[in-house]
Amino acid sequence: MRGLIAQFLDHIAYERGLSPHTCEAYQTDLLAFASFLESRGQAGEVREITRDHISAFLADQRRRRMSTATLARRLVAVKVFFAFLCAEGRVEQNVTEVMASPNKGRPLPHTLSEAEVARLLNSFPCSTPLAVRDRCMLEVFYACGLRVSEVTALRVGDIRMEEGVVRCVGKGDKQRIVPLGGEAQRWLARYLAEVRPALVRGRANEPGLFLTQRGAPFTRQGIFAMLVKRARAAGIDSGLSPHVLRHCFASHLLAHGANVRAIQEMLGHADIATTQIYTHVDESQAVLTHARFHPRHART
Repeated sequence: MRGLIAQFLDHIAYERGLSPHTCEAYQTDLLAFASFLESRGQAGEVREITRDHISAFLADQRRRRMSTATLARRLVAVKVFFAFLCAEGRVEQNVTEVMASPNKGRPLPHTLSEAEVARLLNSFPCSTPLAVRDRCMLEVFYACGLRVSEVTALRVGDIRMEEGVVRCVGKGDKQRIVPLGGEAQRWLARYLAEVRPALVRGRANEPGLFLTQRGAPFTRQGIFAMLVKRARAAGIDSGLSPHVLRHCFASHLLAHGANVRAIQEMLGHADIATTQIYTHVDESQAVLTHARFHPRHART
């Protein structure tokens, strides 16, 4: 179980971009849960963990005089951990779904404005090979809404320039095809022609698309570090992560009139309810949409 906790912490740090303080809190709570199970000889397969185990853990924490706030936080940590396990196919059912926890409402995704994204993409001169590579990666993130794990797994053969699409493998090993768009295609063509051949360093059999200076495929941590560096150079210090660019992809498509089901397919969401969180719009956007599309909106 501790190995899965480590994978989860890696996920929230480098894919979700959560702060070190938040990651540390999750780690404390989940390791307390793991220690409780181990002390009772119940730390076997995560598939064997039931709601009774979690309830017993919370009861034990109450006996230890943990505050109500700490109990609530620990239950949230376990719930988020099991949601991750379920999404990754590690468990068939999320046993925490029906367990009551403080309802603070589902937070809206953090996004950048279109102007901020443009500032990020145009913030550094592409006069060096590594700058071209980084710009290409950022263009692909924003154009396709891919998860960081999907970008690290991309191979050269996944890019279909003639068709203008990329093939990626998402959660549950599900494949999907996502349009690239003209700008991302142009940067990919330049990267593949001018930069990647030099990065390969004679390793002709290397299939990975985006490579480091050493000629190895990027890791999630490497991409996260690159993005943070580029964001700071652009004067964007609002907790930017690869997942924020995924949120930008969806929110900006929706703002320009894209169908939510089409966005669902491109994002690779199994449940449309996950995609519908992007349907939040500000009041002015709602008024403009109503004025443009509602048949009974008064025309003057």
